[in-house]
Amino acid sequence: MARYIGPKCRRCRKEGIPLFLKGGKCETIKCAIAKKKGAPGPHKKLLKKPSEYSTQLRAKQQVKRIYGVMERQFRRYFGNATKHKGMTGFNLLLSLEMRLDNVVRKLGYTNSLNTARQLVLHKHIKVNDRVINIPSYEVKINDKIDIKGKMRDNLSVKKNIEEATKKGIIPWISLSVENLVGTVIRQPMREEMSVAYDSERPIEQLIVELYSK
Repeated sequence: MARYIGPKCRRCRKEGIPLFLKGGKCETIKCAIAKKKGAPGPHKKLLKKPSEYSTQLRAKQQVKRIYGVMERQFRRYFGNATKHKGMTGFNLLLSLEMRLDNVVRKLGYTNSLNTARQLVLHKHIKVNDRVINIPSYEVKINDKIDIKGKMRDNLSVKKNIEEATKKGIIPWISLSVENLVGTVIRQPMREEMSVAYDSERPIEQLIVELYSK
C-alpha cells in the first residue's frame, strides 16, 4: 500500500491546522504552524479566496491525513458509511476513529499515529488476547487492547503512557496502567473525535457535499 514519506510539518502548514503527525512536538512552540505562518511554497501572495470546492477538498484532505489513510481507502470508508443508518458524515468519522492504530494512539501507548501503526504492524498489539497486525482493524465496544511481550517494558511506551495519564485518557476508553490493558467502553461522541468539531459547518458535512457532486 502506498504511503506518504515526505515532510510531515509541510502537510500541517498546507492544511492550516496541527494534524499531530509528530506527536508531542505538535503541542509545543516547535510546531511548524506556530513557527511559520501560511501555506508552504514561494507563491503565497498569489493565493486567492478559496472556492466552495476548494474548501470541501481541503476538508477531505485534513481528515485523510489525520487518520493516515489514502484516497482509495478513504473512498471505501465513505461508501460503507452511506450504507449504514444515520448521518453519513458521522458514520464516516466513527469508522475512522475506531481504527485500531488510532485507538492505540488514544490509549497513550504511542504519541503519534505512525508509531501506533508500527506497533500494530510488528505484532505488538493484542485485541481480546489475539494478535492483530492490521492497522485498519475496527475495534468494537468491550474490546480489550493490550501490548504483548517485551514491549510492556519499553521505556518509550512507559513514558508515553505516563504523559497520557497526566493529560487524561479520553472518556470513551479506559486504561489499566498496572496491566497496560485498554478497554473500549462506548462509541465516541462527535466532540470526542480526533477531527475538531465546528457546529456552524461540520467538516464531515463538507466531505458529504464533495462526494455528492
